[in-house]
Amino acid sequence: MQEEVDFVLDVCKEKMEGAVEHLDKELAHIRAGKASPAMLDGVLVEYYGSQTPLNQVSNVSTPDARTIAIQPWEKNLIPEIEKAIINSNLGLNPDNNGEIIRLNVPVLTEERRRSLVKQVHGEGEKAKISVRGARKDANDSLKKLQKDGLSEDLEKDAEADVQQMTDAYNKKIDALVEAKEKDIMTI
Repeated sequence: MQEEVDFVLDVCKEKMEGAVEHLDKELAHIRAGKASPAMLDGVLVEYYGSQTPLNQVSNVSTPDARTIAIQPWEKNLIPEIEKAIINSNLGLNPDNNGEIIRLNVPVLTEERRRSLVKQVHGEGEKAKISVRGARKDANDSLKKLQKDGLSEDLEKDAEADVQQMTDAYNKKIDALVEAKEKDIMTI
């Protein structure tokens, strides 16, 4: 029976880890006023008939804190890249010199910073909901194992382990949200 309990705990941990990783990726897309190549991760460019991630058809870099430079591997892609950036609703206006596309990242207003912080807290809450869902699934599985012959003491100990995991992952989520909030509010 111990193997089944360990399996339930491992699955629970994987789900919680996945929630934290997903949150980390989502927070990378939220602009903090500083230029970052990760801001363009979701941008897809029409490339020979298929939608291709921007970073697979160009070199994306940040020469300074307010600028993103995009150097396409083929010059004929410049109009497609510009169109993809405009259509991505990032609020960035591409500027090209025929070889490189530059994106100037504007300074965030106080109001925009506050709305981004709300968005960050929303993403954090979604991650916590995922963690709680993983806890519920694990506890349900443990109750089922108890019906199948698992001792009540083992089941209670495993539930305590699940709760400890939940608390630990919620702390990680809070730390990520707090760090991103600080990043956004820093001028």
